[in-house]
Amino acid sequence: MEKRYYTQMEAAGNGIVTPELEIVAAKENRSVKELLPLLASGKMVIPANIHHSALSPNGIGRMLKTKINVNLGVSRDCKDYDLEMEKVMRAVSLGAESIMDLSSHGDTEPFRKKLCEECPAIIGTVPIYDSVIHYKRDLGTLSAKDFIDVIRLHAENGVDFVTLHCGITRKTIEQIRNGGRRMNIVSRGGSLVFAWMSMTGEENPFYEYYDEILEICRKHDVTISLGDACRPGCLADATDGCQIEELIRLGELTERAWKKDVQVMVEGPGHVPLDQIEANMKVQETICKGAPFYVLGPLVTDIAPGYDHITGAIGGAVAAWHGAAFLCYVTPAEHLALPNVDDVHQGIIASKIAAHAADIAKGVSGARERDDRMAYARKNLDWDSQWLEALDPEAAKIIRKSRKPEEDHADTCSMCGKFCAVRSMNKALAGEVIDIL
Repeated sequence: MEKRYYTQMEAAGNGIVTPELEIVAAKENRSVKELLPLLASGKMVIPANIHHSALSPNGIGRMLKTKINVNLGVSRDCKDYDLEMEKVMRAVSLGAESIMDLSSHGDTEPFRKKLCEECPAIIGTVPIYDSVIHYKRDLGTLSAKDFIDVIRLHAENGVDFVTLHCGITRKTIEQIRNGGRRMNIVSRGGSLVFAWMSMTGEENPFYEYYDEILEICRKHDVTISLGDACRPGCLADATDGCQIEELIRLGELTERAWKKDVQVMVEGPGHVPLDQIEANMKVQETICKGAPFYVLGPLVTDIAPGYDHITGAIGGAVAAWHGAAFLCYVTPAEHLALPNVDDVHQGIIASKIAAHAADIAKGVSGARERDDRMAYARKNLDWDSQWLEALDPEAAKIIRKSRKPEEDHADTCSMCGKFCAVRSMNKALAGEVIDIL
């Protein structure tokens, strides 16, 4: 049958149910009829590049299960692509729905194409990272056309979404130079756009040539993730004028994309005090007309290097509860180093906990069922059933195995042993003698 649409959004707007939408509906335990208007209106997205042959589609939207993104990729200081592939496989096995390849060294295209040929997760990139590497020329020598051509290359390679820092302009340069921000710009892509504008005297190419970018994204069904160049990098900069002004511009760019049937996500803050997270989510929802919100953390304190997966999980749970649809994981290595495989594992689990807690709080259909099954398994001291429900069963098994109770109370754990409340209650209710000594 002849394909009668370019993008998932266009199909939904014309009442066409795509194979990808059918898969997403089944994963979400929702009806296609229920999701179709959400996709058509931009309130959910299905990042699904037509060239991503290995994709298992997922939907992203505040009304769906909260999704997790994992940042990977080589750098000049850590350039083992085989190790990055190991991280990819670990991420997929742990249930991450999205992988962002942020590689900034070496021959990046083969790895990117390999991901799109073999990885079932959503694949995202930040094309400006790759521009210098692709052309093997320094930033100030590149033209606006060079940046646009790299976006086209990534789209042709099969990436499902691209992060583009379209919302800063030459006006932002003056805002930053006039001071007022503790950390200036901490977005890597945002800082590169800022630097390029500063060196060349030209306008942000991702803003100036946005219409051309939309045509590329429409042709390949690439979702645009509107990057927040001015996201706060510390609590002192949270919810300031720079952040909000950029958000207003991102709202305008969202509506321009929708007019071309291009799917859009909007990226959100960074470092935000706990009491400001809900307000940030509500402001974004209003300004960006309900487009899915993609947040890094947010990190609720600045003083936890080595533990920022916890800092991010606290903020992520609150953010997702109040409307964020997509959580970018944070690892213990945040602010310190490129994450290793163990860092990736810990970051994913922390984000999965945050996402699951939020899904329960916002009443996502079926979210509590797993917890209820765990409660029954614990009541029955059924360890095998507990492993089935655990987010990270192998970690749980290792802890239990390393500190096993004695044989005559092996159904308990070594924390309480024969003092186990569950054991005592089960025996008491069954009319059995409760032996303690």
